[in-house]
Amino acid sequence: MNVTEAVKTKLDSREFSDRPVGPEIKRAVLEAARLTQSGVNSQHWRFVLVQNPKSLATLAADSTSGSWVAGANFAVVVCTDPSKGFHVLDAGRVVQDMELTAWDHGVTSRIYTGIKQPEMKRDFGIPESLNATVVVGFGYPKRKILGRKDRKPLSEVAFLERFGNPLGGLSG
Repeated sequence: MNVTEAVKTKLDSREFSDRPVGPEIKRAVLEAARLTQSGVNSQHWRFVLVQNPKSLATLAADSTSGSWVAGANFAVVVCTDPSKGFHVLDAGRVVQDMELTAWDHGVTSRIYTGIKQPEMKRDFGIPESLNATVVVGFGYPKRKILGRKDRKPLSEVAFLERFGNPLGGLSG
């Protein structure tokens, strides 16, 4: 699938089937994370792959908003260096690349940021110098994803030259 099609059809899911995701897809997701750009090419992010059901349950317990991750096939904890002013932006870039790569293989995903930092650091060995910034749960969808998005029209969200100006005739 091309990137435009992936963006048009990717939807989040927090209900995953029991169908296992193969190691080659997990590796592709982590490779996408590794290859993502970072501020001043610092590559400060680190990734913890969580796939054991007991570890996924611990991940859910270490969350304030991600209890659903216990039912994922696997998850990735994205850790970033909070001393970098752009660390949250870099985490978002990583997440988008991982999610689009997974979706290219028919694997859905969902994120959460409600993280109990002390518990997450303790349970997953995350160094004090890093934050667990976001967690992404992955798996094949429990039911068919229709790929229809309810989005506002471009004319309501994008403007030309100045906020409020209609896009009108875009020039190339």
